[in-house]
Amino acid sequence: MTITLVTGANKGIGFETAKQLVALGHTVYVGARDAERGEKAAAELGARFVQLDVTDDASVQAALARIGAEEGRLDLLVNNAGILANESLDGPAALHAFDVNAVGVVRVTEAALPLLRESDHPAVVTVSSSLGSFWAVTNPDRPEYGLPLALYAASKAAATMLTVQYAKAHPGIRFNAVEPGATATDMTAAFGIGRPVQESARVVVRLATLGADGPTGTLQDENGVLAW
Repeated sequence: MTITLVTGANKGIGFETAKQLVALGHTVYVGARDAERGEKAAAELGARFVQLDVTDDASVQAALARIGAEEGRLDLLVNNAGILANESLDGPAALHAFDVNAVGVVRVTEAALPLLRESDHPAVVTVSSSLGSFWAVTNPDRPEYGLPLALYAASKAAATMLTVQYAKAHPGIRFNAVEPGATATDMTAAFGIGRPVQESARVVVRLATLGADGPTGTLQDENGVLAW
């Protein structure tokens, strides 16, 4: 049985990723800030809820401590929680964007490392974005070229770099970042773009379920390794 934690899993790509992993036989912990929404999502999925706010150290530590007490290990961590951060471009907004999208990855990953080391085939997948790719945002032929989401792009670039550095520091654990594709979620509603969430979640699940000999330290989309 694969023990899995998905952060930000009460809706959107996180919810659908958790759903698909449950269908594959994983024991999935649905991490969510809001207890009511998280409990409801977990019940619908046949998963387990754990209160987890990626911006709160105590919340993160408590969530991983609970998983450790109940399971003794963690096989797969999906760092999915994130925000678009497009309301304003100022200091407080920048701090919040990086706190959720980048520092949150550090908080959860660091807390999870002891449990990941107890797994035979540990893996971490971070939901990043091609908007954090210098190659993509400077290429006029790419859709990212015309999306001026400075804080989201910068914080996702940081999340991808963290993935690479974690992969180098912990060769016994597979770390990969994923661009799931433009998806119709609450985050993209203002732009009126995106495909069904089920399709994008499949991209995350594919990378999350690669074998022990799979790649590490990469940013991938549904077509494979993505330049960044």
